[in-house]
Amino acid sequence: MPAVQRGQPYKLKAGKGWGLRYYDENGVRRRKSPFPSKSAALDHYRNVIEPRLRGDPEPLPELTFGEFIPVYLKRHGATVRPRTIATLRERLGHQRQLEDDEECKCATCAFGEIPLLELERMSGEIADWAATLPERSRYGVMQALRQTLEAAGRWRYMDSNPAKEAGKNPEPPPRPIRVYTLDELDAIAAELSARYRPLLAFGSSTGLRPEEWGAAERSDVDRHEAVLNVRRTISSGNVVELAKTSRSRRQVPLSPRAIAAVDELPARLHTRLLFPAPEGGLINLDNFRRREWAPAIEASGVQTPARPYDLRSTYA
Repeated sequence: MPAVQRGQPYKLKAGKGWGLRYYDENGVRRRKSPFPSKSAALDHYRNVIEPRLRGDPEPLPELTFGEFIPVYLKRHGATVRPRTIATLRERLGHQRQLEDDEECKCATCAFGEIPLLELERMSGEIADWAATLPERSRYGVMQALRQTLEAAGRWRYMDSNPAKEAGKNPEPPPRPIRVYTLDELDAIAAELSARYRPLLAFGSSTGLRPEEWGAAERSDVDRHEAVLNVRRTISSGNVVELAKTSRSRRQVPLSPRAIAAVDELPARLHTRLLFPAPEGGLINLDNFRRREWAPAIEASGVQTPARPYDLRSTYA
């Protein structure tokens, strides 16, 4: 192989562009084509082939933001729970299915086609985009974008994090504590279907989180000791057994009102759950909020915001 070579561009036949001739590290003559111009062929030799011949590290591919997201989620997913990756995917808008005529303002739709090296200079555009996000979700969405671009910097796909340079990302104040009155609980219960009507008295008397009462089974109720054994929770749509520690598994005292709520539950042979889905399986909390809870709140006339989680605050 010659001591110095610059690569030799040549014109392809029939006006199909340009090709490039060069010698590889073993002295073998190679060709690569097509290129749209002579300059493009020489640039390819200078930026790709020549560094390789010198033994330089393989350059990283020039990814767009949309192409980098699955790379980050795959690598990050090796060390965190699937629920964490699902949350990141949701906040980034990755692989989101849009409804007809829906205008999406997620990070993937806003910046997905932009190369990371170009996005690096767009802190102002990111700040403008962040200002259009809903107030309650802005923090989480920006946190996901910051985290993703921070990884792109660590892995040398870019030199700076424009999401951080866009400005501060203050965490929103916590939601105000909502405590239901007995009249409000009765009004909501009257609008729920029979299978969930006892939930109001049960949830406000035990202080269980929605993920806990959704996974509670009849065998967890100890009537002799008047306690409920909290053994499992719902995570990512699946039942997760809690660790056998005092901080995870615990016993919750059952008041007469809570026991009366359990007695009011319809008898079921096809499920062990206290509050199952209509088919008897594990309740989908998102579906419950949308199909049962929200219509009941609207019909009851109870002042909003009013969340199922507020039953826990009422107990406290």
